[in-house]
Amino acid sequence: MLSSFYWIFPLFLFVCGGWVFSSKRKHLLLTLLSLEFMVLSLFIFMFLYLSSMSYELFFSMVFLTFSVCEGALGLSILVSMIRTHGNDYFQSFSVLQC
Repeated sequence: MLSSFYWIFPLFLFVCGGWVFSSKRKHLLLTLLSLEFMVLSLFIFMFLYLSSMSYELFFSMVFLTFSVCEGALGLSILVSMIRTHGNDYFQSFSVLQC
């Protein structure tokens, strides 16, 4: 019973993060937070899988490194958008502007 909870819980977290990502499209910060939530749920799933198969956990550290780089890139885009447009609404952001 407890073993199935370990596999269902990260899947539930990933589905919740995907639902928030697809439904909250007004602010860039909310979409970035939901993407980070999905990445953390994937990390939990991968950590549990590698631990149960008694593999090395080196790949989980590489995954965390790439997820931190992805988060820093998202925050830099957010700061750049707030500096140029004054807010993080997608409605005020136009792709046609240079």
